[in-house]
Parts: sequence; C-alpha cells; structure tokens
Amino acid sequence: METLQLSIGCDHAGFDYKDAIIEHLRQQGHTVQDFGTYSTDSVDYPDFVHPVAESIEKGTAQLGILLCGSANGVAMTANKHRDIRAAIVWQNELAALARQHNNANIICLPARFISQQNAIQFVDTFLKASFEGGRHQNRVDKMTNFC
Repeated sequence: METLQLSIGCDHAGFDYKDAIIEHLRQQGHTVQDFGTYSTDSVDYPDFVHPVAESIEKGTAQLGILLCGSANGVAMTANKHRDIRAAIVWQNELAALARQHNNANIICLPARFISQQNAIQFVDTFLKASFEGGRHQNRVDKMTNFC
C-alpha cells in the first residue's frame, strides 16, 4: 500500500482511539496531521472536524479520519463541506464500500460502539480500498453537483 498524507480529529469520546490509530498509521509509514483534541476534556467536535475537512479540500491530506461517540456529529459536520464525503463506519464491509462505491474521503468512527481493534481494522480497510468509478461516478457527481 502506498504511503498517504492523512488528517485526523476527534472529540473527547474518540481521544484514546485517535492516539492508537495515529501510532498504527505512522508505523505503516503514513504521515498523519493531528488536529486534536488532545485530552478527554469535554470539547465541541466541530472545532476539530472543520480543520480535517479543510485539509482535504486544500490538498494537504488525501483522506481523513474522524471520531466521536456516535460518529453522527462528526459526519454531519464534515459533510457540510462541499467536496467532502464522510461515511460513518461500524463494520469492515462498510469501510470498503464507503470508498469503493461512494468515493468517501473521510471515515467517521463511533468510538462508543466499536472496539479500538475494530477501529484500526476499519481504517486499514478504508485506506486500502479504491473507488470503482463507473456507475458509481454518476452518483458521486450528483452528490456534489446538487448545491
């Protein structure tokens, strides 16, 4: 697998997983921009989501990883950005399909509902998967071109 430029962010619920994911990814040779949070103190997740999304929009990261308790808040926030396709993932197959069919560029993980081991596995699957294009490209185009 090629080495990637990645960005990651989380709220307090995802903090412990974030550090484990970063360590795992750096061991694989990936570059990871850590946009926080940096403790388990309560924070507002949009403060960490927007920089991750912006790093992808600006091209300083190829893909992003977001974590919060349910993954709903981080996904909703990230998807406010025009060129972001953030997918909530809680199963390995969903991690692959998010990339293969939806060309997702951010994986959103629900830290309160999956194990840390599964979170790392889902990230690996997400990063290894490739967009299939074809009929899926038409659907992705319709997501972006609506607004």
